[in-house]
Amino acid sequence: MTHQPTGRSFDHSRRLREQPAGVPVDPKTRLRNAGLRPTVQRLALSKLLFGKGDRHVSAEALHAEAREAGLTMSLSTVYNTLNQFAEAGLLREIAVQGPRTYFHTRTSPHHHFMDEATGRMFDAADGSVEFTRLPAPPEGMEIVGCDVIIRIRPKKG
Repeated sequence: MTHQPTGRSFDHSRRLREQPAGVPVDPKTRLRNAGLRPTVQRLALSKLLFGKGDRHVSAEALHAEAREAGLTMSLSTVYNTLNQFAEAGLLREIAVQGPRTYFHTRTSPHHHFMDEATGRMFDAADGSVEFTRLPAPPEGMEIVGCDVIIRIRPKKG
């Protein structure tokens, strides 16, 4: 069993209109399709996030990119925008440890490697993680997905 122990895909309350692979999506259209108003801040961050292909990003890293691009906005604005994008289904939120959170532009179910030495996160190959059994969920609950973060570091010696 991989990714989805119940055999169902993640349930996104707001399902985005699928775009053909390789077709660039206008930032305003992307936001509107997700049910978000295309504000100046959202448009600017959308261009930074989705203009560089599939990637993992933290709020701090995106804030630094925004500053380098000459954009003036607070770290709080970046956090709020990333959370809004995740809620709308534009990003996948990956809570790694404690307050450490990454956002991924690839929203389909998949697993990750986390380099503990550098903090870099990258995708595990699709279909490379399998489960033979998961515990039963608590009474009144159902399993909707299973995320695996495989922690790695350089070999010693």
